[in-house]
Amino acid sequence: MDIDLMMRVYPFFLTAAWVTVQLSVYTALLGLACGALGASMRLSRHALLRFIGAAYVSVFRGTPALIQLFILYFGGPQIGIQLTAFEAGVIGLGVNIGAYMTETIRGSIIAIDKGQREAARTLGMSGWQTMRKVILPQSARLMIRPLGVNINALIKGTALVAAISVVELTYTAQRYIGSTYKPFEMFMLSGVLYMVIIYGTGQAIKWLDRKARIV
Repeated sequence: MDIDLMMRVYPFFLTAAWVTVQLSVYTALLGLACGALGASMRLSRHALLRFIGAAYVSVFRGTPALIQLFILYFGGPQIGIQLTAFEAGVIGLGVNIGAYMTETIRGSIIAIDKGQREAARTLGMSGWQTMRKVILPQSARLMIRPLGVNINALIKGTALVAAISVVELTYTAQRYIGSTYKPFEMFMLSGVLYMVIIYGTGQAIKWLDRKARIV
């Protein structure tokens, strides 16, 4: 293993790791927004909204995320959608992970005993008040860990954006392999940085989960 080479290129990999962190944060926020909207449609009383929510989940969970990125980035200009590689990566991965988060959020909500809703209605609460004051506070505690799993999967999935030339960890490793012919060292370095990011995220999720259970 060429340790000296790894130390020389390490600063460039740190810059790429920061791009990966930014990509992960923006994508997770978009995914949470899509997941919340998708779950609300899946739980709606209106058949059309339920159909749209189910179609969203089926399409984006049923096709490869890489294909979705290609359609958005390379196919988008044909229909007037001009995005940078980073923007396409955020939107493509965000909408994709949002489909998984939709089911995570929906599952956490329907896991709350129906008696909670009936008790709230007995107290004169409306459907919205019941959801906001009774159901969501309880289901939020249930969804932290599953959403954390989704986010960790998302961080690893950001490697896909190397295919559309976003200069993150995987793309940086591939670029340096072309000039150094040292694939083991380059992928080892990127792998270690991925592990650091995922470990930090995991610890934050555990802390949040503990705090939610204390409250």
